[in-house]
Amino acid sequence: MNPIRKATVQDVSRIAEILIFTKRMNYRFIFQNDKVSFGELQVLPLAQDYLSHPEKLKHIWVYDDEFVKALIHVEDGWIHELYVDCFFQNEGIGGKLLQFAVETFDAKFLFVLEKNESAIRFYESHGFKTTTEQEKEPGTEEFIVKMERISEPQISCPE
Repeated sequence: MNPIRKATVQDVSRIAEILIFTKRMNYRFIFQNDKVSFGELQVLPLAQDYLSHPEKLKHIWVYDDEFVKALIHVEDGWIHELYVDCFFQNEGIGGKLLQFAVETFDAKFLFVLEKNESAIRFYESHGFKTTTEQEKEPGTEEFIVKMERISEPQISCPE
């Protein structure tokens, strides 16, 4: 049975929990802003927002093998979010979700925080390459860089 499925309103609590806690774990050292990390980033308001606007789930897929462990938001060839619950990282779940997005939706692009070196390494190990395009993360002084999926290298045979 495929553990990747479309998100539903029944998933909003886990989705919000994964997003908030994973962002705190991965971004606190970059932004160094506890007011945002522990004040503005809250599970309940995010879950309520999804419940009030279920259309926001339209392009979100979850990895669910007994319970939701991760999510990916993919739309129009772009990966907007890919988060794996911290307790289940390094189990191949993120790679499976990324492969799903590439194979199902022809996902080719994403933005990643320039200082999030582990995420950049992860995407590079799955066929993405950093481009020269970058912009400021809205509301911050940090930069995000565009990554693009590169095709498999063509092996030429000598004639």
